[in-house]
Amino acid sequence: MIEAVKFWNEPNNKSHWDFEIDTDWSRFADMVKLSAAAVKAEKPQLTRVLGGISPIDASFIHRLQQYDTLRDIDAVAVHGFPLDWNHWQIHEWPSKIAEIEAATNLPVWVTEVGVSTFGAEEVQEFGIRRTAELLRGRVPRIFWYSLYDLPRAWEATTRHREAEGSSYYRHFYMGILREDGTPKLSMKHFADYTPEMGICQWFHFEDHRLDEAVEWLKRLGVRYLRTGLSWADWLRPDAERWFDRVMKAIEPFDTTVTFCFTPEAKGIAPHHTSPPQNNQEFADFCVEMMRRYA
Repeated sequence: MIEAVKFWNEPNNKSHWDFEIDTDWSRFADMVKLSAAAVKAEKPQLTRVLGGISPIDASFIHRLQQYDTLRDIDAVAVHGFPLDWNHWQIHEWPSKIAEIEAATNLPVWVTEVGVSTFGAEEVQEFGIRRTAELLRGRVPRIFWYSLYDLPRAWEATTRHREAEGSSYYRHFYMGILREDGTPKLSMKHFADYTPEMGICQWFHFEDHRLDEAVEWLKRLGVRYLRTGLSWADWLRPDAERWFDRVMKAIEPFDTTVTFCFTPEAKGIAPHHTSPPQNNQEFADFCVEMMRRYA
């Protein structure tokens, strides 16, 4: 069921890792080294992936190599959204992959790529087709972000929220399904690219979309799924029941599980992006998830 584990999400993006606290990423490097070694000792057959970087930045990979962060890592991952947020064009995907390949001898996975329908659904139609043309056969894993639009009643994980203007609102329209579960124009094309192209779908705590999402994934012929298990959520009341339900529901897929988000009480600052006070506790969480679900 679990094909791979990822350590954190977008560590070079302040929306996900507070590098005002960890100014040189040394705390992050230590956390990944501890966690990767612990998972390797527990389940050596699982692929261990560095959390997808966003922006795509070879200098960040070089920095982590200086800390020996990648010692027990099997692949590195990148995230790209050239039609929405990145300062490069969609046809540059092969060169962006090559930049990271030149910085490491590890395989490069694309664990989030997507296009918002904020402006028009036709833009996403083009984006799926062109992304598939550029990346299928080029990298070992591709995960389209995402299956569902983010409900407007929720918040997107960004730094400045509504102050970001249209950049913020694009987060809510990344799905190939609308918030109410109805298909967008691009839905009719997605099955043309499975099973090679997977889907990244985050399930929030007690997410009402879980069962319907699984049915859609099966209908679309999806084999590879990426989702997350939040350390912060693990400390909620009744977390074991919810985690068990999620992992049971996604058993049919080859899943990449991302471990991330610091509980407020465990962070140097009381925020999910904060480095932990004790990195070993994050490693222990990863091992506990392995023992329970792998």
